[in-house]
Amino acid sequence: MNLISQLKLAFVKPLSCLTLCLLTTSVTSPLVLAETSYPQQPQRLAQLGDREQLERSRLIQEANVLYSQGNFTGAEENLRKLIKKFPKDAFGYYQLGNVLYQQRKAEEAITQYKEAIRLNSRYALAHNGMGIALASQGRLQEAILEYQKALAINPEYADALASLGQALWQQGNRDQALASLEKAANIFKAQNRPDKANRVEQLLQQLKTTDDPSVS
Repeated sequence: MNLISQLKLAFVKPLSCLTLCLLTTSVTSPLVLAETSYPQQPQRLAQLGDREQLERSRLIQEANVLYSQGNFTGAEENLRKLIKKFPKDAFGYYQLGNVLYQQRKAEEAITQYKEAIRLNSRYALAHNGMGIALASQGRLQEAILEYQKALAINPEYADALASLGQALWQQGNRDQALASLEKAANIFKAQNRPDKANRVEQLLQQLKTTDDPSVS
């Protein structure tokens, strides 16, 4: 597997560097679910009683454990229970999209990301996740639009910049691709995420040695 393929595995996944609860898991595992730092519909969640909040947390934590064990179907079952009980919880749909994507169910994942965005139009992570799922189907222009929407919400979203850079490269937009990846690397450095910064820099070094994006 060449470096570009390895980096696609590292970045072309909506679960990268995320955790299901409080962003406490190690970034060495890019496939962990996430309770994102972007708050989801806080006014709705604030209305939940203590018992409901505990139930929601339990389902999320159980999904996280199952996912970390590679039990994607179990994680999916828990997340479906979550959105059945809390049908307006955008986070639940986003996470379900992540789990479905890992099961190679890209179209089903896209449906869940769309629902998360319907409930929270400023859900940058869901836009990025949907872009990744679209890119996996070869729908690069649609994917690029989703990455751009994520970046319109959060211009410092380095994962979206990395995803965008790869999609632009695959389209043959060399200069734009390199600029996006360079910005991603700089943001990763500023955020003290050296593993990701190093991966992007390695990718940049390899891409700069070729004038033909099609070789990737």
